[in-house]
Amino acid sequence: MELAADPAVSFATGNPRRGVSRPRLELADIIRQQGAEYVRSRGGSIPTFQWKVLKALAACRTGALGGHASTCDQCGHTEAWYNSCRDRHCPKCQAAARAEWLDARCQELLEVEYFHLVFTLPHELAPLVRLNRRALFNLLFRASADTLLELTADPKWLGARIGFLSVLHTWGQNLELHPHVHCVVTGGGVSPDGERWISTRPGYFLPVKVLSRLFRGKFLAGLRALHRSGSLKCEGKRAALAESRAFAAWLAPLYAKEWVVHAKPPFDASS
Repeated sequence: MELAADPAVSFATGNPRRGVSRPRLELADIIRQQGAEYVRSRGGSIPTFQWKVLKALAACRTGALGGHASTCDQCGHTEAWYNSCRDRHCPKCQAAARAEWLDARCQELLEVEYFHLVFTLPHELAPLVRLNRRALFNLLFRASADTLLELTADPKWLGARIGFLSVLHTWGQNLELHPHVHCVVTGGGVSPDGERWISTRPGYFLPVKVLSRLFRGKFLAGLRALHRSGSLKCEGKRAALAESRAFAAWLAPLYAKEWVVHAKPPFDASS
């Protein structure tokens, strides 16, 4: 579902609270000033979830969301505060939650090397992803996880059972649909008999081309299975893909394309 831009709707939601220390320019300021223009630049309509996020961030800590008062129980001094939007995309509201999450994950780390891998879907798949978000995001998680587990279990590459966590990102920096999964992976794993730890080579996980091609095969096989079962929506401009031959022809170039998988050092949780 998409919402068309309404000229009567403004992202301006009132001035932020005055008298408190704040940066000269914040994300909410940009949205209030340029949000309507952003919608117009996208042809006058954007997905519902993007609309909701923009409205929430524009209203964050302004009179649009109401407020509350804090009173000192010693001197009786009272301060009034605007309420926050609490949207998970808001850089101000989620700072504390993000710090808590990172701290909890750091407590789970083993004293081994880690790698940061990114599995990205080709942009050609974006139209289908828009129509099948839940199904294809689930498939993205499954295909990337199965790729990691299958290759690292093979004695040719490692011969161990690794540990990893995966996080889905759906947008790129330009707010366009750009589905990819970030994985933080242990540089080694437990041997098949469970008796010892097998490490990867220092500073090296697996060949990215091997990862990429297995990931491509698993995702496309899953996509074809969804299509065969009738679980894949093909509507609007993509309605022709409901027919099996048309779908196979549309997929063919994706088998020849090199898919993007990045491997690099993990984020520094202390930064």
